[in-house]
Amino acid sequence: MAGIHDVAEEWDVRDGRTPFRGKVTGVRSEQVRMPDGVWAQRDYQLHPGSVAVLALDEQGRVLTLRQYRHPVRHRLWELPAGLLDVPGENPLHAAQRELFEEAHCKAGQWRVLVDFFTSPGGSDEAVRIFLATDLSEADGERYAAHGEELEIETARVPREDLVRLVLAGELHNPTLVTGVLALTATGGDLDALRPADAEWPARPY
Repeated sequence: MAGIHDVAEEWDVRDGRTPFRGKVTGVRSEQVRMPDGVWAQRDYQLHPGSVAVLALDEQGRVLTLRQYRHPVRHRLWELPAGLLDVPGENPLHAAQRELFEEAHCKAGQWRVLVDFFTSPGGSDEAVRIFLATDLSEADGERYAAHGEELEIETARVPREDLVRLVLAGELHNPTLVTGVLALTATGGDLDALRPADAEWPARPY
């Protein structure tokens, strides 16, 4: 269905301001003109974007991490992931860095699994999930963790088990949910996925 695809578009905006800017994210407030001509206020989170890695080993297990997430007061099972907070950084390089830092792993093969907006009604965050295969332990010393990363747990879980847990409402992290279900949707045809350097209009670098 060639006509079913998202299209970039921007409506008229006035009175744009950023009343709050934190260390990583901020809040943007804008007046946006609706189709009926009325101006409506829209407040949303400014976000640099993120990458995540679905690392799949030779036994069909997915590398997962459990980490405390303060806003939701949960320890969540997740995929290795991180912010695109280095200006101009290649998203693939950022994903490779996160796989090393969070799991001390490297991968011989990389593909784009899926791209998505986390919450397009309230944030401009865009996420790219890479599929990493041909896994091995990284060279050199382990990354020195700090803060909440000090208590990261790791586990390699069969993809089928993760799907069952997602559908049972036991797993909630959006990158893990999206990545595992997207991988399942490939039916094992990984060669049909986009190359690791595929264009990403939401976060050009």
